[in-house]
Amino acid sequence: MRPLRYSINVTLDGCCHHEAGLPPDEESMRHWTAEMERADALLFGRVTYEMMELAWRKPATGTWPDWMNEWQIPFAETIDRAKKYVVSSTLSGVDWNAELVRGDLGQAVQLLKQEPGEGLWVGGVTLPLALADLGLIDEYEFLVQPVLAGHGPTLLAGLRERIQLVLVDRHAFRSGAIALRYRPTRAPA
Repeated sequence: MRPLRYSINVTLDGCCHHEAGLPPDEESMRHWTAEMERADALLFGRVTYEMMELAWRKPATGTWPDWMNEWQIPFAETIDRAKKYVVSSTLSGVDWNAELVRGDLGQAVQLLKQEPGEGLWVGGVTLPLALADLGLIDEYEFLVQPVLAGHGPTLLAGLRERIQLVLVDRHAFRSGAIALRYRPTRAPA
């Protein structure tokens, strides 16, 4: 069974808005590129899918936009070509190498996890909360930013049950950010 990994940037005070932390730098983009490369497919909710597509889908011209730094291109290429599953009850269709996931979330994700491969990656805020509540996340990675946001959505706000985690890896970045990787101590669903 392939594991489901959840990764997200989060500030020291728990804010997980995508603009609340430090701006991406070369080191963090290498890290996120490696995370994407470890996954057979990406799992997004509608909001995260649309945000990622807007930022990282290769333009029809075949040329990356001028605003993109050279060190961002490996991440852009990796996410652009990745297989994507989009959980949404409001979208009528998706493209960008994506497929809609409908129906019972728990059953659908269990089926995806049962396929052969190295793993699935999920990002975002709302979908990971639902997956955590269902006990479907096998690994959590928080890229903790040395920032106090003082506002915004907070990490896994509204979680129904406490989830005990065990630290399995950590990596400090030159920026002061720290990647902390955890696994639940209880058996995932």
